[in-house]
Amino acid sequence: MLKILLSQVKQYKRDSLLTPVFTTLESIMELIIPLLMARIIDEGINEGNLSAVYRYGALMLLAAAVSLTMGILAGRHAARASSGFACNLREAMYRNIQRYSFSNIDKYSTAGLVTRLTTDVTNLQNAYQMIIRMCVRAPVMLIFALIMAFSISARLSMIFVAAIAFLGLCLGFIVAHAMGAFEKVFRKYDELNAGVQENVTAIRVVKSFVRESFETEKFQNAVQNMYTMFVKAEKLLSFNSPAMMISMYGCMMALSWFGAHMIIGGTLTPGQLTSLFSYVMNILMSLMMLSMIFVMVTMSIASMRRIAQVLEEEPDIQAPSAPVNQVADGSISFEQVSFSYRPGAAEPVLQDIDLKIRSGETIGIIGGTGSAKTSLVALISRLYDVTQGTVKVGGRDVREYDLETLRNQVAVVLQKNVLFSGTVLENLRWGDPNATEEECRQACRVACADEFISRLPDGYQARVERDGANFSGGQKQRLCIARALLKKPKVLILDDSTSAVDTATDAQIRQALRQELGETTKLIIAQRISSVQDADRILVLDNGRINGIGTHEELMASNKIYREVYESQMKAGGDFDEKAG
Repeated sequence: MLKILLSQVKQYKRDSLLTPVFTTLESIMELIIPLLMARIIDEGINEGNLSAVYRYGALMLLAAAVSLTMGILAGRHAARASSGFACNLREAMYRNIQRYSFSNIDKYSTAGLVTRLTTDVTNLQNAYQMIIRMCVRAPVMLIFALIMAFSISARLSMIFVAAIAFLGLCLGFIVAHAMGAFEKVFRKYDELNAGVQENVTAIRVVKSFVRESFETEKFQNAVQNMYTMFVKAEKLLSFNSPAMMISMYGCMMALSWFGAHMIIGGTLTPGQLTSLFSYVMNILMSLMMLSMIFVMVTMSIASMRRIAQVLEEEPDIQAPSAPVNQVADGSISFEQVSFSYRPGAAEPVLQDIDLKIRSGETIGIIGGTGSAKTSLVALISRLYDVTQGTVKVGGRDVREYDLETLRNQVAVVLQKNVLFSGTVLENLRWGDPNATEEECRQACRVACADEFISRLPDGYQARVERDGANFSGGQKQRLCIARALLKKPKVLILDDSTSAVDTATDAQIRQALRQELGETTKLIIAQRISSVQDADRILVLDNGRINGIGTHEELMASNKIYREVYESQMKAGGDFDEKAG
């Protein structure tokens, strides 16, 4: 885990190495000052030697100036190293998430990934800065202060050793118990972020059902739960300060008592006792810094594990070593295909699928909710890998293709229509970054989107709000279809992509697709029979199996499920512009 995280230091190694160097020099200069102070008292003030006071005073000023300069340089490099480390971590995590297959993404919640990219990385950034600076400063000060103290009086220095042992036991107890508490806290962060994301995304539904009070109460409960867990974790850390105070005042009282007796006995000078008081403060400040580091590291260990989990996650779908970089045509073949989302699942989602689709053919796909229509088409563009069997596109196993090549030739308009912040034109160019405005207009004409875009005040430069909030469901669907058409794919998959448009517009889109994309293989998933009845063939899925395949007339004559769906829709009547059968 540490190896993976530290590999992200990269170009900030120099800053990470210079910080401890400057910190060490800063600490050494600070530790020289009490020694010089003792010389001023013993050789200058007690002896009445003013030149010694000036000499050692000047050396003290020089040591303080060097210490200050080294401290500034250490702080500057530490800030650069920790900020750069955090930047690299975020970039590496985001880059790896982009490589995930759908099965990898299914393991994480969106809120969990957001927390890892923000809160967890910030925790690690703060911990890293403390480690490369405080983790050097504290041990250096502690060791050198102990050496100086022992050189003055070994007997009195045993007081410091006892204080260190006491604090070490206290810190060990605190860290051991606080670590588990903080792991639970960060898991609650995920749940809290998930709640906020869900509520904000669905704010229109919340308001439509007048559920603001319910959602507010639910959020308050989540925040209160998190508050309780944080208090529990912080209670454990609160023992750190009292332990520190006990050590500090215990050392000072013991040092005053035994030091006074030694001065009276002539085995210790007042200057040496003054130095020991300075060193005891240095030692205790070092221990204080170490305790702060332990606290920060304790809080960060949970974050480290969560970040490493994202970085270590290997995409389930890997490109082959010698990939095929060209798709011959839009033919599709399913050969004894079975598929499960999770290995070892009791019941596969798709079972024994055998299907051959000719290039340029239009295939309609219908089936009840949960019949695995979306799962079937997701295998074509290799969003998931089959559990058993083979899926071929253009006569080659999809696992043989370069992923980018395959997905550029298999355009998918998913059930959930997603638009991004920007202009209409920028969203369309997701299909082809180099598409001209005229090509975008032509794609929109085929998708029946040009008519509403042309009515917008800014036309194709109109602003699209986050997730397309300023467009209706039908408008978003048509924009997404146009975006897919710009890819000029050999296979076009429309996964219930016209459900939000009226039947007249749906018919116009299908007619335009037939005329403009005659050589493109088209797979149309729909709930309405009217959306697929003029397809070359219609596939009926039931519980992950092929229940029937044929033309509309053939299925009406031979397939019970298809006939029942058709009759139920015709009796219920169509859309507002479609008369009942």
